[in-house]
Amino acid sequence: MGVAAAAPVPVSAAQTQPAGSSVPWYRRAYRWGQTNITERDPERYDIDWWRRFWKRNYTQAVIINAGGIVAYYPSKFPLHYRAQFLNGRDLFGELTDAAHKDGLFVMARMDSNRTTEDFFKAHPDWFTRDRNGNPYRAADKFITCISSPYYDEYLPSVLREIIERSHPDGITDNSWAGMGRENICYCDHCQRWFGAKTGMKLPADADWNNPAYRQWILWSYQRRTEVWELNNRTTQAAGGPDCIWSGMNSGSVSSQARSFRDLREISKRAHIMMLDHQRRDDETGFQQNGDTGKRVHQLMGWGKLAPESMAMYQSGPGYYRLASKTPAEARMWMVEGLAGGIQPRGHFIAAYHEDRRMYRTAEPVMKWTSDNQSFLVGREPVASIGLVWSQRNTDFFGRDEAADRVDAPYTGFMHALVRARIPYLPIHADDIAQSGKRFSLLILPNVGALSDEQCASIRRFVDAGGSLLATGVTSLYNEWGDPRQDYALAGLFGAHLIGPAPALASRPADRRRSASDRFAPDGHSYLRLHPELRSRVDGPKIAGEPPVTGERHPVLSRFDETDTIPYGGTLSPLRTDAGVIVPLTFIPPFPTYPPETSWMREPKTNIPGLILSQRGASRIAFLPADIDRRYAREHLTDHGDLLANLVRWAAGSSISIAVEGPGFLDCHLYRQLNRLILHIVNLTSAGTWRAPVEELIPVGPVRVSIALPAGIAGRKAQARVRPGDLPVSIQGGRAFFTVPSIFDHEMILVE
Repeated sequence: MGVAAAAPVPVSAAQTQPAGSSVPWYRRAYRWGQTNITERDPERYDIDWWRRFWKRNYTQAVIINAGGIVAYYPSKFPLHYRAQFLNGRDLFGELTDAAHKDGLFVMARMDSNRTTEDFFKAHPDWFTRDRNGNPYRAADKFITCISSPYYDEYLPSVLREIIERSHPDGITDNSWAGMGRENICYCDHCQRWFGAKTGMKLPADADWNNPAYRQWILWSYQRRTEVWELNNRTTQAAGGPDCIWSGMNSGSVSSQARSFRDLREISKRAHIMMLDHQRRDDETGFQQNGDTGKRVHQLMGWGKLAPESMAMYQSGPGYYRLASKTPAEARMWMVEGLAGGIQPRGHFIAAYHEDRRMYRTAEPVMKWTSDNQSFLVGREPVASIGLVWSQRNTDFFGRDEAADRVDAPYTGFMHALVRARIPYLPIHADDIAQSGKRFSLLILPNVGALSDEQCASIRRFVDAGGSLLATGVTSLYNEWGDPRQDYALAGLFGAHLIGPAPALASRPADRRRSASDRFAPDGHSYLRLHPELRSRVDGPKIAGEPPVTGERHPVLSRFDETDTIPYGGTLSPLRTDAGVIVPLTFIPPFPTYPPETSWMREPKTNIPGLILSQRGASRIAFLPADIDRRYAREHLTDHGDLLANLVRWAAGSSISIAVEGPGFLDCHLYRQLNRLILHIVNLTSAGTWRAPVEELIPVGPVRVSIALPAGIAGRKAQARVRPGDLPVSIQGGRAFFTVPSIFDHEMILVE
């Protein structure tokens, strides 16, 4: 984190934990390590070196491979495949014993959804089958069925064996959820259990409009939740109440959906959230890791921990398991996670590397985390804006196009909020009724599928004085993705559909054939700003056009020198209620090439692109133009400015911080007793939108203003990355201070 100071002598986890603490281990394991053992490693694993490495990196807990696809101990089960070079060694037991001697907690790692051919031949009824009875395979392995005794009987027996032999503190599993949504299993177990649950036969194929396929989706989720509960009962019975099981989960909601891992239901049951979310991609950036931390903590509570696998090897672009990731790239992923409440877990593949540069990457971050641990937990976020999401919306509205329909609009708003330095929190649509009152503004980024109950909770939120910003086709579909006659929230939007809502494609192949699919077309279209200001700025005039009078709405600030902004999508006519304001209208597409043809055929329409209204204290913005999706795809400045303007207008004075100065900065604000804690992550680099980052570029000075809540004096501000006290002035209930420079990130305590 910047220039690392000389490291003090590290201490073990046992030395940092109170003796006989009543707090379970999984609530006090803050810094993690994971070395994925390869089959070659039993002959060359240098345990003493790794013990020193764990100590040097301030490690408190480790994940050690135990069994599943490959066993690293001499299992009593003859079909439990042993590592090729194990040669009878109990490598897992040795590593667990060494970690415990050093005061580290241990989670045994499983990877259990596939086996070798001899296992398949011994228990052919335990494996997934296609409609013709052929087994599903992954390379040379056979995929086990999550409805079979493999999950109900065999795996629990393996868990008990591991606990009885080596006494790990808990168990995790990388591939616990079985086969994903891309295939349907037709084995006897699935046919029997699905029929008993639903009274239906398994669907013949993926058809989102088929009642049997819809029930199969829900049944598949339920089965994974049952497995989660079974595994926890098993480990706790074998190892005691704190010997917990926690399967790994992704930071991507779409990935969770494809594998039937219901993040909300899992969060209700998880003692600790084990995240397998190793790197950024170019579309979502480092900031997506901060978003993931906030999402999982909003679901399971901020008192629980969420260690995340953070790859020290080159995991993208390219996939080089034994090559060191660029240190700046790895470090930025780590600090964004810390800012969002995630616990770091340095992740390596193999116990021996010829590329030894990766061994030093995490150490400065781990040292800083250790030095500042008391400020990274035991805190609650401060944010007045909720960004609404729903995994069911990903499933039944996103269907086979979730990346475009669901992920991109959410990501676009995430980018716009981060760019505008406005703190926010993800909120599940089912939690609005209970938790919505903490927010002044809810943003619904093209949340097409909403149930009647969810819509009712949104109306109650607005009736209580909350503001609303919705985009695209929000609420036009019910919880199954079936079209409604009108937006369910039409009364709030002040806008109504004209004609029938387009039906969503029911099968992947239908997408190209569906003329009514409004999500596919992109074109050379624009939005017109109202009122036009052509007479107020210098530029060519068209003879005969009358002068324009009137003032533009605040949501159009910074657009004084243009009457149009690019759009790129399509819009349909809407009927609007009396009294609404329409500051943007649609300009239909026209040719881009050849340039001689690039002129507007229909420069003006009455098709609204943005509709604004007020209901008492509530401000409501409905943006049918899916600018959020476009911003995620194209990062146009105009789109980011418009989204930020809408948020600031709708949220009013409730945004508690203002951060000014150069750079692309992500701001996370927390309260901890009588202090505020502000993280500012510097995302400014030549690799901001394309990995890898090779060099960190400091920015500054950065001027900060924070509204002081009751109980916080705000007279002192202390920087913790580049240590030092910052001069503070208090004015109008706000604290003002300046951070001279930010390298990768800064954390400021305001007391």
